[in-house]
Amino acid sequence: MQKHLSWTRNRSYKRAVTCFILALSVTYSCVACTQPSENTTTPISPSSQPLSDSYRNTGDELKTINMAVIPWQVSAEQEKQLQPLADYLSKTLGKPVKFQITKDYDTSIDLLVKGKVEMAFLGPLSYVKAHLRDPQLKPIVAPIERTTGRPWYTSTIVVNNASGIKTIKDLKGKRFAFVSKSSASGYLVPLAHFQDIGINPERDFATVKYAGSHDKVKADLLAGKVDAIADDKRSYLQQQKEGNIDPSKYKIIWESDPIPLSPIVVSSKLPSQLVIDLKKAFVHSPEGLLDPSGSESAGYTLVEDRDYTPIRKLQERLKLK
Repeated sequence: MQKHLSWTRNRSYKRAVTCFILALSVTYSCVACTQPSENTTTPISPSSQPLSDSYRNTGDELKTINMAVIPWQVSAEQEKQLQPLADYLSKTLGKPVKFQITKDYDTSIDLLVKGKVEMAFLGPLSYVKAHLRDPQLKPIVAPIERTTGRPWYTSTIVVNNASGIKTIKDLKGKRFAFVSKSSASGYLVPLAHFQDIGINPERDFATVKYAGSHDKVKADLLAGKVDAIADDKRSYLQQQKEGNIDPSKYKIIWESDPIPLSPIVVSSKLPSQLVIDLKKAFVHSPEGLLDPSGSESAGYTLVEDRDYTPIRKLQERLKLK
């Protein structure tokens, strides 16, 4: 079945919301965007007024905003890259914002669901999992992919050329690594594609590994521990751009349809005005700041729960917990 992609592009991404009106076919989803309606998330209007002081220095218990971040890269490097964003948010909101890079996806989910952090940067699938446990959680914004200018990214399958793998079918009998069972691009989406073409990784691959992060899954490929991996295309190309991956030795043999980008999710316990101010802070963030994954972005756009319907339907289809 031919898959179609249709987007309506706004000229100013920092002042606009690109909404997803999505439908999922038996094989996968088609991602479409329509003009905003009264039921569609609308952009935060620019304002010359400072952010609200209603929650600042009033003796409220919330003195610091803590944010869990799924591990996308090596933690030390990711923490260093995120400090300018933390500094910007702290200054804009008038209270410290601290990022906590977790050891794995599920830890970020647990911290948010159990109320140990006020917000979290989650992958699309990890957000869906968190929302199942706490339906009051709200996604507020997602980064805009710099290379596409859209709030989506893609999953890829990358192989070592020395393995002789040229097509998806050639993966049979080879060593394969996913990122995490809570990763959309590193597990859910490629797994759905495998199912579509009749491949069962546990049965058909020589070994199946779960590396834990996008950085670690690439490290396993480079170290020769596996023959092929599932990965986020942005992350893979960034490592290639930085000279860590030799394009003559590794190649992408498959790329998915668009996946809605990872959301920043807030606890329902946050004051409503603080949530509004968080949205403003992200949407009006200055150029040059890396997003929480450590990737270059073109700012942020507002998102809502229904934007992740395709991920939820894939999860249901594959009967994943």
